[in-house]
Amino acid sequence: MKRVHFPGDSLDLNFNPLVVLELARDAKEDTKEWLIKRIVDKKEKGGAQLLIKPLLQDEKLDGNANIYLIGASRIRLLLAAEAVGFVKEYHDNTMRTFTYANRKEFKDFAEDNDDFLTMAECQYIIKHELENLRAKDEKFIPGHTNAKLYPGKSILRRLQTSGIIIQVFPLHEKEELKCLSKSWYGKVRIGYQPLDDIRRYFGEMIGLYFGFLEYFTFALVPMAIFGIPYYIFACEDYDKYVVFATFNLLWSTVILEVWKRICSVMAYRWGTLMMKREFEEPRPGFHGVLGINPVTGREEPTYSSLKRQLRIYLISVPFVIFCLYLSLHVMMIYFDLENLALDFHAEHNSDLSSIMLYVPSIFYAVVIEIMNRIYRYVAEALTGWENHRLESSYQNHLILKVLVFNFLNCFSSLFYIAFVLCDMKLLRQSLATLLITSQILNQFVEALLPYWLQKRHNKKIKKNVNTLNVNADHSLVEQINI
Repeated sequence: MKRVHFPGDSLDLNFNPLVVLELARDAKEDTKEWLIKRIVDKKEKGGAQLLIKPLLQDEKLDGNANIYLIGASRIRLLLAAEAVGFVKEYHDNTMRTFTYANRKEFKDFAEDNDDFLTMAECQYIIKHELENLRAKDEKFIPGHTNAKLYPGKSILRRLQTSGIIIQVFPLHEKEELKCLSKSWYGKVRIGYQPLDDIRRYFGEMIGLYFGFLEYFTFALVPMAIFGIPYYIFACEDYDKYVVFATFNLLWSTVILEVWKRICSVMAYRWGTLMMKREFEEPRPGFHGVLGINPVTGREEPTYSSLKRQLRIYLISVPFVIFCLYLSLHVMMIYFDLENLALDFHAEHNSDLSSIMLYVPSIFYAVVIEIMNRIYRYVAEALTGWENHRLESSYQNHLILKVLVFNFLNCFSSLFYIAFVLCDMKLLRQSLATLLITSQILNQFVEALLPYWLQKRHNKKIKKNVNTLNVNADHSLVEQINI
């Protein structure tokens, strides 16, 4: 096997790797050379102007031969920070859009300070530049004539859909992650999370997510305290529950309004509230004929808005309506099962029949989770097929599809029991069963199962890494293989 030539072989490749790019084992040498050239080429030539090097030089290690580490010079990161519109704190404590020309006027900036841009921001820049690599005059990917290209097509997207790129993912900084884990969950304690540190390492979205979880957990405490007497001293006088329901309604409104304020404070402090959106670039999955943007003057794909609207109203909307009908049909099957369980209990009146009363609700909760996950996958594919130009537009349409279906799928049965059947006993039973079963399933799928699979895989990887006799950072090799 001949060695792939790196355009940057003559350069200093001792950079800090930020992102890993893994190619398929059968990727052609022509494909590798072409892709590497596009990654390291200057922006004026249509490249990403990044740094890239192979994980291992030993080509006998087939599992790692097509794995590459990608980074960027400090100047390149700063210039890209201006291009994507990062907002930083100015010397007068105001938040302003970062510009490279005025970099010294920003707080905490120094020529020898590599922490001005957070790790999450640096990795976002690498991801942004890779995703915005677009074809120029190429008709197909070199070495893969069946992988067609046209001017404006996202190269990364085409390589992924063709199976040439297996995955692209960010690397961890071992020491920084260790410090974060100690301050975050290193010891059991009741207190606030280090949200600023979480944001610096994982990014604003993850920081806001854990910020909401923290706020929501504390916000539920008054509702729990107020509801304990109703749970312990259950009574059949349902008029007394009006007070509790009224409190929940008012407190829920207060929770949402206060969260808006807290979210805005965090977004302003982290620089996302003022981040420019007026010249938002096309999303990587957006495709169309290459044209000139009349506002920015840049080359970018163009696609008919009429075609997009036809796809939405003639295909997406009927599909969502059909899924809502299917959800209601499954709900009616659940009520039929409830009636069968009640008849079985009335006929036998045994411990087994008492347990059987909960089986329909448990079964329905499992079906709801399965339907939600299948629908989410289909909704993502359908929204991508609609070919939205901006990421914000794509997310808005996806959220609307998922929100409407999830709301009807999860809560339609409860509304039916409460306002049509008016059966408070069945409502309490169904609500408790659905919530508890849903929480158990989510904890298993999102926490326990990934933890067990990772632990199992780690043992195998560590054993394989220890047998490697290569001149490479074993911790890096281990992390990439995991």
